[in-house]
Amino acid sequence: MYLRSKRKTSREVSLYEPVGTDKEGNQIRLLDICESDDPDVVETLDLKWRISLLHKMIPEILHGRERQIIVLRYGLDGARPLTQREIAARIGISRSYVSRIEKKALKRLRDEFESIETPAHE
Repeated sequence: MYLRSKRKTSREVSLYEPVGTDKEGNQIRLLDICESDDPDVVETLDLKWRISLLHKMIPEILHGRERQIIVLRYGLDGARPLTQREIAARIGISRSYVSRIEKKALKRLRDEFESIETPAHE
């Protein structure tokens, strides 16, 4: 009986079992070979939908300096993102005021964004 049960488990292989070593001498596990770096299609589509929605919401929710600071801060106009200090110099206000406006704008966007259901939940 023991031999029969041992024979069944002798074919089992752990994903964490070493199957070899790489050029640097590090152990390679079966899991390292099997895992996939391909992005999840559903997650990719959901992310694209959320980004699109956010781009539509910015002009609707934010006005004036709020919109200008968010666009400059995160490079939404295609330019490189700027630091708060760079934005402050460009607009002519203090860095701490830029920080306060940015924080307030992000909160307004987050609140509005969280109130909308995603397509997966509809």
